[in-house]
Amino acid sequence: MSSKRASSVIFLLAFTALLVAIHLPYLKLPFFWDEMGQFVPAALDLYHDGAWVPHSAIPNVHPPGLMAILAVVWRLFGFSIASARLTMLLIASAGVLFSFLLAIRLARGTAGAPALAAVLFLMAAPIFYTQSMMVLLDMPAMTFTVLALLLFLDGRYRACAIACTALVLIKETAISTPFVFAAWLWFREKRRREALYFAGPALAVGAWLMVLKHATGHLFGNPDFARYNIDESLTVVHIAAALGRRLYFLFVGDGHFIGAFAIFAGWRVLKGKDWTIAALVAAAQLLVVTVFGGATLDRYVMPVLPTVYAAMAAAACVYPSSWRWTSHSVMIGLFVLGWFWNPPYPFPYENNLAMTDFVALQREAASYLEAYAPDQHIASAWPFSEAVRHPEFGYVSRPLQTEQIPGFHPADLANLDRNKVDVLVVFSRTWSVEGRALDIRLFRDFLRNYYDYHPQASSEEIRAGLGYVLVKRWTRGGQFIEIYLPER
Repeated sequence: MSSKRASSVIFLLAFTALLVAIHLPYLKLPFFWDEMGQFVPAALDLYHDGAWVPHSAIPNVHPPGLMAILAVVWRLFGFSIASARLTMLLIASAGVLFSFLLAIRLARGTAGAPALAAVLFLMAAPIFYTQSMMVLLDMPAMTFTVLALLLFLDGRYRACAIACTALVLIKETAISTPFVFAAWLWFREKRRREALYFAGPALAVGAWLMVLKHATGHLFGNPDFARYNIDESLTVVHIAAALGRRLYFLFVGDGHFIGAFAIFAGWRVLKGKDWTIAALVAAAQLLVVTVFGGATLDRYVMPVLPTVYAAMAAAACVYPSSWRWTSHSVMIGLFVLGWFWNPPYPFPYENNLAMTDFVALQREAASYLEAYAPDQHIASAWPFSEAVRHPEFGYVSRPLQTEQIPGFHPADLANLDRNKVDVLVVFSRTWSVEGRALDIRLFRDFLRNYYDYHPQASSEEIRAGLGYVLVKRWTRGGQFIEIYLPER
């Protein structure tokens, strides 16, 4: 084994050990939100039945690559939440290693150990911390994107095309990456033969779409998915709002503004072929997830993070040494603070440890209902309705009877049949602005008009409008879950 390969193995083991160590409290954390909505059920269908197109979740365009990995792991070690979380952490560890190697290559010749800083940024970023253990597509997409980029910069085009094929079978929007590689080889370097290697990923996505169409009758798995993520997202207002959110997340939020200032100060060092290709890959991915997709979730930009953090670390070489490491330390400190600190505006719980508070509350209520109302008819919104219906998700030991309602706005609750529903469970589905620093009319109007934000019904409104009274309430980290019974 070469010294370079041996060093990579050592770093991989070190990154794996560190990631597992800092996630030990959460290795058995029940599945959360989209894990339950799509990816875990799809992986279980493949594990149990060999079904590439899921039947326990609504089929959509997402390819089965990650689900196949989990099905193999469960076939070898048996199904468990811990095995799923450890699998994701292993993939994340590989992503950290590839990001480290990418930063070394991109920042070659710059002062101040920028590769070390870049990998510390990545591991400290709140979204990477949570996503690295979750059964979702974006962290694995990051890992394979960086691997493909490294192989391309090394001139290993066949291996890069294979990595890109694996990448697009993890997440379909990653097709932008092999497109950039093909375009660079075709137009910039006139290497037409090598450019054609990257037809492979497009053919793989095309084959998957044909499988979907054959199984479901729809090219993207179901028409609602296509309407929400393509038709409804292709508006000027949606694209502008999505772009603003992407730029805020990458260059302002948490502690990113410190790195953005470093890029502004030292952008002249970010030059050369390698930086250009990496920037094109990042920009193309950012464009795709900004234009397409009804939900502008921050995790969609995870494949961009390694290049952004490498740029932030390398550009800081223009600072004096003491200033540079002060800047890096403050940015990392703000990132770690972001694991626990919640912003005053609505944000996806999965962006930091708010997701563990959400899961803990859901599990608390589920355990209570399993003990005291095991045969009652329960009404609640998704994902609680799914959590208590499926023991494999980690919340209950036996299925409970549930009816799914759209949400907890007064209009959502208007048609609830009091004669059929014995228990109503209400929880904070979104991070509210009411009672927080940004609880001002102008901001509320902005959220309502552009993000479909509406306050949930209060306990007084539920009692007055439906005749249900609050009997149990749990709170944690600014979130809540409540149990209501019919008023006698």
